[in-house]
Amino acid sequence: MRVLVTGSAGFVGRNLVESLCNIRDGKDARPQFAGLLPLVVDTFDVEDAPEALAERAAHADAVIHLAGINRPEDPAEYGRGNRDLTQALVDALEASGNRCPVVLASSVQATLAGRYAGSAYGRSKREAEDVLRGHAQRTGAEALIYRLPNVYGKWCRPNYNSVVATFCHNTARGLPLRVDDPTTSLELIYIDDLVSCFLDALLGKAERTEEGFCQAGPTDQVTLGRIVELLQSFKEAQGARDIMDVTPGTFSTKLLSTYMSYLPPVDAAHALRVNSDERGSFVELLGAPGFGQVSVNVVKPGKTKGQHWHHSKWEKFCVVAGEGTIAQRPVSPREGEPTGPTITSVRGSEPTMVDILPGYTHRITNTSATDDLVVVMWANEQFDPARPDTYRLEV
Repeated sequence: MRVLVTGSAGFVGRNLVESLCNIRDGKDARPQFAGLLPLVVDTFDVEDAPEALAERAAHADAVIHLAGINRPEDPAEYGRGNRDLTQALVDALEASGNRCPVVLASSVQATLAGRYAGSAYGRSKREAEDVLRGHAQRTGAEALIYRLPNVYGKWCRPNYNSVVATFCHNTARGLPLRVDDPTTSLELIYIDDLVSCFLDALLGKAERTEEGFCQAGPTDQVTLGRIVELLQSFKEAQGARDIMDVTPGTFSTKLLSTYMSYLPPVDAAHALRVNSDERGSFVELLGAPGFGQVSVNVVKPGKTKGQHWHHSKWEKFCVVAGEGTIAQRPVSPREGEPTGPTITSVRGSEPTMVDILPGYTHRITNTSATDDLVVVMWANEQFDPARPDTYRLEV
């Protein structure tokens, strides 16, 4: 399939083109995209000569028309950048006899209802919709019109037309946020979800509403106050060991990914506390309620760590470098249960996950004379100094 993306240098265009190129190059080899292969990605943007649109449209198997104007200095530019460019596209298609499907990124402002009643931008988008519908009626080509709400995600330009981009950019840099009314509600769609909708459209799987528009979703209805609240919590947690809720598909998870994309790389590194003694070192990496804690334990050659047990806490140990043994025995064996230790040999070259059981005292020993033993450890709860649940006892 040869796909032409207009407006390819814009926020949505960049995300879409990168996704298409990943499919084209085999980097995204999910089976659902097999119907797009072999894939050719053509682009058109404001920097290109006008005649390039006609040449590329003539050879397209599908067009995703994202190009448009949304914040011109002269309001007359709305019509030229939205209606007239759409007209130029359909003229090129008709001149070449190309009846390929055309996806149009329109806007909810094209409803011209409620707070959008006097929107010059909305009017120009509705006119673009009419141009595409006329083309479909004349030629039989499929017109797929998406009336998009506010789109947010990585690579969106701050201080332009996206409050989420501006708030993410400013929060990441400690700059003030202007909120006139925190109860103002926005309908938002995440860029990855929108790109998925466009890919589905290319595969003939677009979902239509009763009015005949294509369904863009999922979307979230969120107040400005809630966005600010979440961003402030992200900022406060930045650099801490505690991790936030990252439940897939939630608005907070999508907003967190967006916020992280606006962090200056210089702020992405955070020093951790290292607890060390003659036996090696121990570093707590991540932790959260309901998640537990991840740590890295380094045991020096010939040394042993542990020699303790827990009432309720349980752990998972995985050696990722070096070699040694993990031993554990029941503190109070049940009748008929072995009283001696169970010993498991472990090495980084053959990773093995070992469950450290509640009520069992345990130790880990580095059996190498030269190399450190490195253990990635997970505990089902974060360490609480007020209730450590850790009791010294040799295996």
